[in-house]
Amino acid sequence: MKRIIFFSYLSILVLTLYINISAPVVVYAQTANEQEAKLKAEYDQLQVEIVKWQEILVDTQTKAKGIQGDITGLNAKIKEAELTIKAKNIAISQIGKQIEQKNKTITVLEAKVNRGKESLAQLIRKTDQIDSYTLPEVLLAGRNLSDFFQDLDSFNSIHRSMEEHFNMIQEVKASTEKEKKDLDTKKNQEADAKYVVETKKKTISASQKEKTQLLTVTKKEEKAYKDVLAERQARASAIRAALFRLRDTEGINFGQALEYATNASRATGVRAALILAILTQESDLGKNQGSCLITNLDNGDGVGKNTGTAFERIMSAPRDTVPFKDITGRLGIDWKIQAISCPPAKKFFSGRGFGGGMGPSQFIPSTWELFKPRIGPAVGVSADQADPWNPLHAFTATAIYMEDLGAVSGSYSAERNAACRYYSGAPCKPGRVPANVFYGDEVMKKAEQIQTNIDFLKGV
Repeated sequence: MKRIIFFSYLSILVLTLYINISAPVVVYAQTANEQEAKLKAEYDQLQVEIVKWQEILVDTQTKAKGIQGDITGLNAKIKEAELTIKAKNIAISQIGKQIEQKNKTITVLEAKVNRGKESLAQLIRKTDQIDSYTLPEVLLAGRNLSDFFQDLDSFNSIHRSMEEHFNMIQEVKASTEKEKKDLDTKKNQEADAKYVVETKKKTISASQKEKTQLLTVTKKEEKAYKDVLAERQARASAIRAALFRLRDTEGINFGQALEYATNASRATGVRAALILAILTQESDLGKNQGSCLITNLDNGDGVGKNTGTAFERIMSAPRDTVPFKDITGRLGIDWKIQAISCPPAKKFFSGRGFGGGMGPSQFIPSTWELFKPRIGPAVGVSADQADPWNPLHAFTATAIYMEDLGAVSGSYSAERNAACRYYSGAPCKPGRVPANVFYGDEVMKKAEQIQTNIDFLKGV
């Protein structure tokens, strides 16, 4: 009798769990209310106005310069920035609500999984007790075989229910993981929108300052405006002439670097400022770590180019030593005197890492060989003549790789993660070994500074 009561209890428990776990989860609230509809309408209208002011700005920049023309252009830039901030703040508000809903949904799903695990554990413990009964124990207990096998059928039924219940838990866990992935996406969208807001605030501040200067000039005389133009032209010339450092090769002026980056941007869709920022970051690392020379292609050993310090396994052999010999041979370079990057410092990698990066873009030889069929045609040479130490080729290689890493969207999070992947092969993640967040953050800071110079040159 106790056995029958126990099986009845298990059947009710499984049925209860089935109803509890399989109940549909409401991921989003009901359809947008009137307030959300109003916000959406305002957002759509802002997008129309942003396009209008962008057109005014472009049109003004293409016309002959004059005090009034410059002021009109600055007004357009300020207005476009103000409207963008309004639109992004609406987007941030909406994304914030979605993030809140995602967190609630994840909490509900995780609670269901935890309840399911505990209930399943109870079922397993009870069935283990039944499993421990032997046939002699049943007979000695005075029960007939027909009752025993009737209970056994119920026992098998519960086993099947347990399997179904286990599958339900797996499905809920899968839903939870999907919600967490969606949450990460929303957080990236929120970070992107906030970054645009902060950038546009800086644009407004700089434009207001320049506008105030020009308005002051209008109250004086035309000669003062000519002085302003001369000052701007001098600044533009200084920017173009500034040395753009390149790793493991001679530096070039910023004007030439911008031309290379712009061409690479047209071919790939990756922002020119980001390409320049990556190469600037690589140059800084090159200055800190120095350069090395390979002395033994069989094992990849070498020495510091300037110090003569011996390094074991500078380059991975034969993975990179073989293509390194091929690349230098095709280009007519003596591999014994061609500088490559040294192994990374321990502050960046906890384990033993290889160096072997070539030229400004720091591609290792095996990776360069994979990309050369795309690099060569992009710069107008055959694949075999793609040269990792040629600045134009290096800029193009960096852009192609960043395109593959997802930087083409132009959003802050996409560009930052692409930069981290460029450095370590993985997206930006705090606490990761080897560390890569510092690289992504530095690249984005440099990109912002470089973009400011590019925008200034466009307006001169």
